Amino acid sequence: MISVPINKFKSVVRRMLPRAFARRISEYRAQQIYERDIHSVYLKERLAQFTDTSSPQVPTSARSFLFVCYGNIMRSPMCEALMRRATADRGKYFRVISAGLNAEPGRRAHPWAISSAVKFGISLEQHCARALTSEMVEQADLIFAMDLQNRVELLSRFPRAKEKLFLLGMFREPDSDGIEIHDPYYLGEDATQHCYQVLDTCIRNLAFRIPLALTN
Repeated sequence: MISVPINKFKSVVRRMLPRAFARRISEYRAQQIYERDIHSVYLKERLAQFTDTSSPQVPTSARSFLFVCYGNIMRSPMCEALMRRATADRGKYFRVISAGLNAEPGRRAHPWAISSAVKFGISLEQHCARALTSEMVEQADLIFAMDLQNRVELLSRFPRAKEKLFLLGMFREPDSDGIEIHDPYYLGEDATQHCYQVLDTCIRNLAFRIPLALTN
């Protein structure tokens, strides 16, 4: 058996991986975002982004939609409001809700979120953050996470929800840069408005794919 030095082996593997994937792994290691017991989940999900190019299919039986982000004060509440508006004429049997993986229950929407939402005809003035619960996950037909960190945390806490869990960014325009919709919390109001433009596009595309049968 030929022995290959571990450093040389790693170098070969890096050259074989897509450049963007290797960069993301380096960022992940530097930030040490996750606990050691879910490292493998993160790596598997990150690799899947670069190998699975299939278009997501919305199940024809979907009635309940759950949007999840970190704190439920910026991205997911906007998704909830946009989805409610997009499906307002589709019948009365839809259930749309949002929640945060690390939400402080009762917290108001971020000021940037409130001001940016107005530009899309949405009011988040009355929004109060909700913490994600197992009941929400069980009752949802489809769950949409905003970024890979959200998805990995969801999978680690609710592994049985994998088949109904998607990244909302899969519904972006085909020429978009990546499918993660990152948190604008530290990035300012302009970044929040850009984020909301992406969310608006994703929700429109998602709503368009909902089978007409659901309107009956």
